[in-house]
Amino acid sequence: MKPRGLRNNNPLNIRHGQSKWKGRSEEQNDREFVCFLTKGMGYRAAWKILQTYYETFVKQLKTFCLYNIIHRWAPPEDNNDTSAYLHQVIKLTGKAGMQPLPEPKSMDGYIALQPILIAMTCVENGIKPEEVPVAAILQGYQLAFKK
Repeated sequence: MKPRGLRNNNPLNIRHGQSKWKGRSEEQNDREFVCFLTKGMGYRAAWKILQTYYETFVKQLKTFCLYNIIHRWAPPEDNNDTSAYLHQVIKLTGKAGMQPLPEPKSMDGYIALQPILIAMTCVENGIKPEEVPVAAILQGYQLAFKK
């Protein structure tokens, strides 16, 4: 059986909240996590969230970096092992935790963040990098930022 995030077309396990995401499935069969029509739409939401993080961190004079992203995405107060999550993403990407990252909607942002989204998908779903739907990450980026 596929992991929950992949079954829901929500590879990064975005929780239900205030947002009425574009591309949501009409039927929401999961109480905790949003169900999307396609994996591309699930990644679109992830790209939009990362762009919001970027804008928020800049306003707060925080660095948009892997450390801050993971601590916001999977905070310890939500019963996440944030440290293990961060360590696994660093291991899979080879990126430094405090290295500043470019704005997500830029092409440099896509290039820098695509491997991070691959690694986060692995952590969220317990899968290997070769099992990640990489084409859907690009599709999500295009849906989020290309007019």
